Amino acid sequence: MMSNIATHRPLLSLFHFLLVVVLLVIVLPAAAAAHEEETCEPGDTPVGRFQQYLRFNTAHPNPNYRGPVSFLASIAASLSLQIQTLELAPGKPTLLLSWQGSDPSLPSLLFNSHLDSVPVEPSKWSHPPFSATRSPDGRIFARGAQDDKCIGIQYLEAIRNLKENHPHFSPLRSLHLSFVPDEEVGGFDGMAKFVESPEFKALNVGFLLDEGQASVGEEFRVFYADRAPWELVIKAAGDPGHASRMYDNSAMENLMKSVEVISRFRESQFDVVKAGKASNSEVISVNPVYVKAGIPSPPNGFVMNMQPSEAEAGFDLRMPPTTDPELMMQKIAQEWAPAARNMTFKVIQKMLFHYSCITMISFLCSHYYWLEMPMFIHCSLCVIIKKGPLRDFMGRPLITATNDSNPWWSIFKQAIEAAGGKLSKPEMLASTSDARFLRRLGIPALGFSPMTNTPILLHEHDECLKDTVFLRGIEVYEHIIRALTSFEEVESV
Repeated sequence: MMSNIATHRPLLSLFHFLLVVVLLVIVLPAAAAAHEEETCEPGDTPVGRFQQYLRFNTAHPNPNYRGPVSFLASIAASLSLQIQTLELAPGKPTLLLSWQGSDPSLPSLLFNSHLDSVPVEPSKWSHPPFSATRSPDGRIFARGAQDDKCIGIQYLEAIRNLKENHPHFSPLRSLHLSFVPDEEVGGFDGMAKFVESPEFKALNVGFLLDEGQASVGEEFRVFYADRAPWELVIKAAGDPGHASRMYDNSAMENLMKSVEVISRFRESQFDVVKAGKASNSEVISVNPVYVKAGIPSPPNGFVMNMQPSEAEAGFDLRMPPTTDPELMMQKIAQEWAPAARNMTFKVIQKMLFHYSCITMISFLCSHYYWLEMPMFIHCSLCVIIKKGPLRDFMGRPLITATNDSNPWWSIFKQAIEAAGGKLSKPEMLASTSDARFLRRLGIPALGFSPMTNTPILLHEHDECLKDTVFLRGIEVYEHIIRALTSFEEVESV
């Protein structure tokens, strides 16, 4: 018996050795990879709550609003904030949280963020886009990490810190936090309806702080205006024919003439930017987003020997608030889609007014230049969707002053400096935010997201935000909230 054991002992030793090797080769790298994939954060920390919020899939076309609203309301309840949930459009809640000030007669502050996010292409992400994966270097990957779920949680965490670390602090002015739906699709069922509600009017808002963008440098960026977005769709009709023929008035020829004219305008605007005479947000941008033409041939092709009778192209058009909308409409009608190519216009109002369709169409067909509310301009050949106003209720460009004439600006700037930060030159936002709906009411509004030394990744694959940048933003908002809610008088805005 002893001899048999002695005989097999080398074999046992070899087996143990191979087992150890297998563990080293397979198990340990897998564990290391798991550690590299995500650094866990407890759920009861600011970063943990940020990650929980990011894990709600609020991407269009089917955003989950109920889950995050319930989650945010639970945080608000733990901070003893007043909570209102408004359903101004079916299935699209707006969450309103309030920290009441000691003097409710003073105009209040509204800090806004949106619940929704743009769609994702999961296969093109390094991590699942709603996993909120945190890498070893602190980057948190998720759709909405920068745009703009970060600021919503930062607002709440700043209030938490003020309540816990400064128990004797009491705001003079009331502070309200709004979490609105549908910003990414125009805001018509979100902020547009909220500002028309009795609940909003009861807030007596004097100043709005909304989303901004990241800064790749050391200075914080701040935005005093948005560009207004129009969606332009040109549809061309023409005679069909054999693909070998060359003839006038084909659909593709009519469309391409418009595309060429629009491209020349785009180049002229871009040349101004390249020459350093203006920033990207200070010119009119027009970018092609799709082209659709051809006769489908199943399963995935097109008929190659026939010219189609219809063709279509879509463009994203963004205009600074100083743009004259009437002149822009004339340019589209006379140059981009002229009557010589059968490009005519009829106007149908997007459903923000409550008139009969016949009355509205009749009115708008002769007066569409006067209107500043979001609208559809539609015909068989051209469609324009105006997704926001360019002027306020007094006919002024939607611009918030960033000088001493605006006392809110002075207090905001001082708060940033008190937080150890510095503002870059105020900018016009190249894209669009919900702030335009309040500017239209004459309410001063600034766009601001406290992210420095951060690549701009909103709407991109692998959108992410570093944990240290997120935490630094909470500190900045603490200073902003203390300064703005303690501001006693506003002589004029």
